[in-house]
Amino acid sequence: MNMLPTSTRHALALASLLLVTVLAGCATRCDDPACASSGVINRELVKSTRSWDGKLLPPYPRGQPEVSVRRIIIPPGARLPLHKHPVINAGVLLRGELDVVKENGRTLHLKAGQPIVEMVDAWHYGINPGKTPAEIIVVYAGVVGVPTTVLKP
Repeated sequence: MNMLPTSTRHALALASLLLVTVLAGCATRCDDPACASSGVINRELVKSTRSWDGKLLPPYPRGQPEVSVRRIIIPPGARLPLHKHPVINAGVLLRGELDVVKENGRTLHLKAGQPIVEMVDAWHYGINPGKTPAEIIVVYAGVVGVPTTVLKP
C-alpha cells in the first residue's frame, strides 16, 4: 500500500473507516487486545487481493480518488440488471440473502453478515432469492469521472 499515491491511500483509509463504522454492529468479537478493555469491537471481515471469483484485483487507476458508499436494498425475488464495476469495491450484506451470478452462471450465495470483494470488469447480476429484503453496504474505491457501475447494453 505504501507504493500507492498518498491521495489513493487516504481514500482507501477513509473507505475502510466508513465501512467499519457502518458495520460495527455486525462484529462479534475484538481482534485487537487494546479494544477489549474499552468495549470497542474492531473485527476484520475480509482482507483480500482477489475478488470473490478468485481473480487478482487490478491496480488502482491514476486520477483523483473518489470514494462512494452505497446502501442498496433489493426486494425479495428482485433481480438486478446485468452489469459490471470498472472500479474495486467491497461490501457486507447486512440482512437477507443475495446471490451474485457471473455471466457464465458461477454463483456466490451471501447471507446476512457475510462480506464480498466484488469482481472488477466482469458481467454479473444480483438476485434476492429470499423472502425478506436484502440490504448491502458497498464501498467503491473509484476515480472521479469513472462510473462505479455500467449496465450491459
